[in-house]
Amino acid sequence: MDSFRIAEERIKKALEEGMFDNLPGAGKPLPKDELEHLPPELRMPVRMMKNAGFTPEDANLRQDMRNLERLINDCVDPEQKRDLKQQLDEKLLRYNQMLSKKRINTNSSIFKNYEQRIEKKLFGK
Repeated sequence: MDSFRIAEERIKKALEEGMFDNLPGAGKPLPKDELEHLPPELRMPVRMMKNAGFTPEDANLRQDMRNLERLINDCVDPEQKRDLKQQLDEKLLRYNQMLSKKRINTNSSIFKNYEQRIEKKLFGK
């Protein structure tokens, strides 16, 4: 907690000395939050993912893959199961290609662990 107190004291001192008086945008309203349509508890994770290079398309593709995995697990017809696995493979390939273009290494155990933790937090998986 001491670091917060120190930071607060430095900010107060800078305010008193007028260090924030001539900043660009001073006195103007803040820009509209592009994520205001989301619940407050999801805004920070979405910003973090966006800053890390993930897009809604990535999230939709991951959701499609999770749905296909569930369908495969529940499927009893071997031919339909094969078709579902092929669809899953195609989506997985597309997902890895998208991440590869962004230079995100999906083979890292750190990435996989972090990805699983985010999915659990966001989707309750």
